[in-house]
Amino acid sequence: MKHITLNNNIKIPAIGYGVWQIEENIEQCVLAALECGYRHIDTASAYGNEAGVGKAIKESGIPRKELFITTKLWNDDMRADRTKEAFEESLERLGLDYVDLYLTHWPVKNKYIKSYLEMEKLYERGLIKAIGVSNCLQHHLDDLLEKCGIVPAVNQIQIHPRWNQAAFIQYCLNKGIAVEAYSPLGNGNLIGDTEIEEIARLYNRSTAQIIIRWHLQRGVIVLPKSATLTRIRENINVFNFTLKEEHMERINQMNDDTCYGGHPDTFTF
Repeated sequence: MKHITLNNNIKIPAIGYGVWQIEENIEQCVLAALECGYRHIDTASAYGNEAGVGKAIKESGIPRKELFITTKLWNDDMRADRTKEAFEESLERLGLDYVDLYLTHWPVKNKYIKSYLEMEKLYERGLIKAIGVSNCLQHHLDDLLEKCGIVPAVNQIQIHPRWNQAAFIQYCLNKGIAVEAYSPLGNGNLIGDTEIEEIARLYNRSTAQIIIRWHLQRGVIVLPKSATLTRIRENINVFNFTLKEEHMERINQMNDDTCYGGHPDTFTF
């Protein structure tokens, strides 16, 4: 597994197992991912599956120091007097003494910065190895960077070939902020894309593998999700080939700024 070094020298696996919308068989799915070689699990309080993730971690027997666990502060908990309590509840559900990465889930106006400042205190206490944000656009980060004492280690955002966010990724990297891609396959909408299918045939790979490889070669941490064992295994088997520049560029040209689901400037939840 390739790792990326964050701005505080913590190393994060370049591929994580995302567990959004996986609830009923969450323990089995996380165990399967760990058995396939994943060591980075991305959950959130809003997903309702932190407890299942924690049970799978315990059952796996994998030493805690070999794992990288991310969870997130939900919008309803973004109050200065609630952030610490919400974090402690996540820790309890996960059955852990610390998390490797804690993120604000959405940039709730007049709230996310206050919560981030509270997260800085938890980081200083050693309860979190790295702190960051999710769903932040440049203006959200600009506002945060004016007030925070710790530059976010990560910004987790929606990235896929239809919304490749090229300029913003570079902005984040220039600020020392690593970028994670959620919905890296466009919520599954790109699996049957003819352009990517054509490239996939050239490499004898699946379309998902081509897209994940595209992310990695752009320096982006990827968080694919699946509840199917074959796809869980397939999504991490991407380190033994490299996309040619011409194929990277063909995928880059697919961008049309399509956002699937909530947009950071217009979400209402």
